[in-house]
This record gives sequence, structure tokens and C-alpha cells, in this order.
Amino acid sequence: MSLMDLLDSASASAAQGVPVTAEDVLARARALAPRLRERSQEMENGRRLPPDVVDLLRGTGVFRMAVPRAWGGPELDAVEQTEVIEALATGDASAAWCAMIGMDTPIYAGFLGEDVARRLLADPDAVTAGAIMPMGRAERVPGGYRVTGQWRFGSGITHSTWVVGGVLVTRDGELEAGPAGAPGNWRIVVAPVGDFLVQDTWYSTGLAASGSRDYRADDLFVPEEYTFSFAAPRITGAAATADAVLRNMPGVPLGVARAAIDHIRQMAATRVDSATGMPWSETYRVQTVVARAEMDLSAARYAVYGSLREQWEILEAGDVPTREEQAATVLARLNAFRTARSVVSELFDLAATAAVYRPSVLDRWLRDLNTMCQHVIAQDQVLQSAGALLLGGTLHNAFSVGVVHGGAGLLHGGG
Repeated sequence: MSLMDLLDSASASAAQGVPVTAEDVLARARALAPRLRERSQEMENGRRLPPDVVDLLRGTGVFRMAVPRAWGGPELDAVEQTEVIEALATGDASAAWCAMIGMDTPIYAGFLGEDVARRLLADPDAVTAGAIMPMGRAERVPGGYRVTGQWRFGSGITHSTWVVGGVLVTRDGELEAGPAGAPGNWRIVVAPVGDFLVQDTWYSTGLAASGSRDYRADDLFVPEEYTFSFAAPRITGAAATADAVLRNMPGVPLGVARAAIDHIRQMAATRVDSATGMPWSETYRVQTVVARAEMDLSAARYAVYGSLREQWEILEAGDVPTREEQAATVLARLNAFRTARSVVSELFDLAATAAVYRPSVLDRWLRDLNTMCQHVIAQDQVLQSAGALLLGGTLHNAFSVGVVHGGAGLLHGGG
């Protein structure tokens, strides 16, 4: 397909109501959020997103956010993507989490050859699920690899088209050597969801509707062209670094915390303190907690968007971020998760016993945040690695190199 054909296709899509701008996608995400809120309990009970909810997400354009304009997509930058995920998260955390994971298809396509990339994006709203941590082995054979592995946290795999999995490459049963600091030759394989055995394992505390099930492959042949390394992008620019799949993650915790604060402020309009008879809006403790929540969330949010905007401009200009600039994005991302959990925990305490009865939105939001804060991206090893980067120390594992350095890129834990 020529560039002109692609542009004609984009024009046709616009005429049919398909979102082709960042403003379109964000407006649709904001409009959908209340409907997601109404379905949250149902989705949590089902432990996955229902097909009609997936269709509603597709209608927002969230899964095509990173499709290049030249290929008929809206090509949102990292700030715009995060805004969309944040808007969806004010409605339901699991739906936003699945959107954040599922829209990675065009990012992965940027590390593959054009023919394969076009197959992945034949449907621009195709959903990709999976974990990139190297939990599998890929034996090198003529034309590709024989892949065997068991992966965890396949968020959105119940409605995905494609699945990725991290593997360590072997030759004659022996691990191949990898880059310095890596445990071996670490690659990512891409295959249709039907090539994997999806296991119903997702019985979780929070993010229940994300359907983050385990999946496995046994001696699955994957052609060479359907595998890639984050160290070898086929494109240039800001989307060509490994942390491209991490940048919009803070949108989920930021959106959940925003929803929780708004919920408490609405409660305060009519609630009366049972002990004193004073309206909540006139109660010192309530005023203090709400103000502190707004203060903490605002600081975390500005750090996320400020660092993302600065990073994007640097990478688009073809420059290399300094150590301080690299650390700023990593620390802002981690802080968003931890701050959101802290904010919602304090609001949960403020609501007291009213928050413990199911269905309670505060209870769900706190459980969702506790679960997402168990993701590797929000752990102390990331904090320590950022400190090592700032002090000129050594990053001791491949995960740290990928997440903190970004461009050296090795990993995104999928769910």
C-alpha cells in the first residue's frame, strides 16, 4: 500500500467516525468513563472485560493510539497517551490497565520488519497481550525458533489478537550469550493468541477484571521475522526505545486517585459527622485530608507529565537524555503508583466503616492500587537503580538497564 493509499484510508476512517486525532480519542475516553464505572462490579465478578466493553474501548481509539499518522493512525505522543489512560481509569482501573497493555501493538511493530508490522496492524485496533520477561526458551532452528515457556500476567489476553512472550535463546540446548549485564540473548516472540494455552489463573485481590491469566507454549514454532529485540528498533524517534511501552502506565494510578478524591468531595457535600453533627464540608479533618490528597496527587501528576514531555522532546530531537533526565521519568512513574495508593488509603480511612462494605468503590480502588503496586515497575529495585544511575553506580541486572536507561531496553512486565 502506498503512502497515498494510507492517507486515503485515514480520510475514509475519519468519515466513518473513527478517531484520528488525540482530541478525538481523549474526548471519547472521557465520555466512556462513567459507563465503565457502572459496569465495574459486573466486570470484577467476571474476572475479565466483557466483549461489549472491549468493543466500547475500541470505539474510543485507545488501541490505535500509537499507530503512525502515515499508516492512518492518530499517533499520540506519550503525554497524550497517558491522558487517555488516566481518563479511562477514572471509570475503571481494570479497563484502563487493559487499554494501557493492549495498545502496545504499534509499539512492538516498530521493532519488526515492515511486512510483519503491517500484518500486526491490519486491524489498527488489534489488542496485544503478554509479558516480556524472559520466562520462556527459544531453541534456534532453521527459519526461526521452537518456543517453550510458561508466562504470567497476560493482562487482556482474554480479548487479545496477538500475544508476546519474552524468551532466552538457546542453540543445541545451551544459552546463547547476550549483551553485557543481560542473562542471555533475550528476545520477544509474537504469535496469534490461539497458538498459546491460556490458563484460568487470575483470582486476584485487585484489577480482577483485567483477566491477567497465565499462558504457555510447548514447542511452538515462531518464524524469525516474528521475533525482535528492544535493542534493535526498525524506526527512529521517541517511540524507538524500550520504555515506550512503560510511559503511559502512570495514567492508571493517577486516574484512580482522581476518581477517589472526586468521590469523597461529592460525599462531603451531603454527609454529616455522626459524632459532632457537623457537615463534612465544615469538618477540619475532612478538609485537611482532602487538601492533602489534592496536593499529593497534583505533585505526582505534574512530575509525570512534565518528565514525559521533556523526555519526548529530547528523544524526538535525536538527543540522549542525561542521567538526571532518565531518572526523572523513572522516579515520576514509580511515585505515581505509590502516591495514588497512599492517597486512596487515606481517603478509605476517612470514609471509615462505610468503605468496607461491598460493593464499595473505595474498597475496589484500594484493592486495585494495592495490586498494581505489586507490578515490578513500582518496586524498590527500580528506586535503587535510579539512585545508582544518579550516583554513577552500577546497574546490576538487565531489568534495571531496560527500565532506567530505556534505550538499552530489555523489558516490560505485561500485567
